Amino acid sequence: MAIRAPYTITECWRFFEEPATPRQRQYEALRAFFVEEMTSAEAAQRFGYSPGAFRVLCHAFRRGQLPEFFATARTGPREQPKKSRAREQIVALRKRNYSIYEISQALKEQGTPLGATAVREVLAQEGFAPLPRRRDEERPIGVRPNAEAVANVHDFALAPREFTTRVGGLFLFVHDLVRLGGDDALALGAKLPGSGMIPAGHALRAALALKLWSIERKSHVMALVADEGLALFCGLNAMPKKSFLSEYSSRITPQKVSHLLACGTVS
Repeated sequence: MAIRAPYTITECWRFFEEPATPRQRQYEALRAFFVEEMTSAEAAQRFGYSPGAFRVLCHAFRRGQLPEFFATARTGPREQPKKSRAREQIVALRKRNYSIYEISQALKEQGTPLGATAVREVLAQEGFAPLPRRRDEERPIGVRPNAEAVANVHDFALAPREFTTRVGGLFLFVHDLVRLGGDDALALGAKLPGSGMIPAGHALRAALALKLWSIERKSHVMALVADEGLALFCGLNAMPKKSFLSEYSSRITPQKVSHLLACGTVS
C-alpha cells in the first residue's frame, strides 16, 4: 500500500461536490434532488446535465433501471462439497486407526478422491488428534515395498539356475576384463576403496556396470537392484544400492583414477 499525505479539507469537499466518475456524478445529482430537495433544474445545472437528460436519469432511477451504485463484496462458498461428502467416511476410517495418507488412498479407491491436506483439515475439525507413530505390523494391510537383499560377497553363489535380466549386454565385456588381468588386480593396484562385504574389485565392477549401461545418476540404479544379471556381473548376491554407490563415488579421487588408468595401461 502506498503511503501518502492525508486529504485536505478542500480535497474532501471536492470529492463530493465535483464527482470524478460518471457513477458518482449520477449518485450525487440524484441525492441532491431527492434528499436535499434541490429543484430538477438546479441539480441538472450543478452536476452538468441538460434538463432533459436529468429527467431521464430520475425516471430510470425511480424504476430501478440503473446499475447498483456501490459494489457488494461477494464471499466464496462456505461449504466444500467434496469434504462434506467424504466427512462421514473419513471419520469412520480414522476410528479404524487409518492414517491421513491411508484415508486419502482409500477415498481415491472408492472414487471420491480427497488430498491428504483436506483429510487433515476434516480430522482437525472433528477433533481427532494425530496418530502416534506405529510399527509396521500395526498398520493396515496393504501394498508395501519389498526389502531387497543386502549386497554381500559372502552370500554370492554360482548354483545353476535360470533368470531373466535386462542387462545381458554387460557380459560382452567380460572378455575385456579378463584380458586386462581382472578388476580385482586393477582395484588393488589403484588402491580403490572397498569393504568386507563389497571388496574393491566388486565395487569397481558395480561402478563400471553403471557406466557401461549408461546409468548417469546413482539413484537410477534402484530400478535394477533386483536384477540377478546385474548382480552376477558384479560377482555379488545383489547389486549395491544407491547409498553405497554414492559414497563410493565420492571416495574416488582424481589421483586414484589416474592410478587406475595407469594400471590398465600396464596390463
